[in-house]
Amino acid sequence: MTRRRWIADAWTPTTATLTGEQAAHLARVLRAEPGQIFDVVAGGFLHRAEITNVGDGEVVFALHEELESDAALPLHLLLAVFKFDHMEWAIEKATELGVFRITPILARRTEKHLAQAAAKRVERWRRIALEASKQSRRTTIPEIADPVGLKQALDEEQSPTRILLSETEQGTTLSSALANAKTSTQESDTALAIGPEGGWTPEEMALFVQYQWQPVTLGPRILRAETAAIAAIAIVGSSIG
Repeated sequence: MTRRRWIADAWTPTTATLTGEQAAHLARVLRAEPGQIFDVVAGGFLHRAEITNVGDGEVVFALHEELESDAALPLHLLLAVFKFDHMEWAIEKATELGVFRITPILARRTEKHLAQAAAKRVERWRRIALEASKQSRRTTIPEIADPVGLKQALDEEQSPTRILLSETEQGTTLSSALANAKTSTQESDTALAIGPEGGWTPEEMALFVQYQWQPVTLGPRILRAETAAIAAIAIVGSSIG
């Protein structure tokens, strides 16, 4: 039987602690008691762990042996901000698929009210990533960065393989670009940029080219941003995962 897995809110080399909603659910709903065994992620490592104390607002574990676990997909998703309900779905599914990091991008065609409200949504996006990480039994929670403008994000990007989904690109597929990248570099770190509804502006496309991003296509159909993100992540995962 698969043991429940928890992600520690705090830890030391030998202990892990759950607080807040996680601790309340474990203590009140599951009626946790000292001596029970669970899997606990602490500091990015998966352990078999034994409950030692169930207190007021916290559950403490003793960490036992470290267990084998899957690494995150070495993929940084640059996701232009779009309708929040669709954005949340994309973040949840990207987390389940193993993305290492997500940066919300304030693009030229991001609707003004969404751009203004994005900074206040980050904590919600991080909670969604946490819950999706637990549901998918990940050992790491993807970093959800604060929303930034495109130029700042491109200035800071260090991944050797940089892929831009572009509606104007017709010839180079994502699969072929990834295959070419494999022959030119031994590093697997990849950045993938997904535009907003309406796509990237010509000025933004020129900026991507300036920073040596490779425009690619997913095929002849026009996909919603969240659909394109999930399809692209799956393709990248099968190539570099």
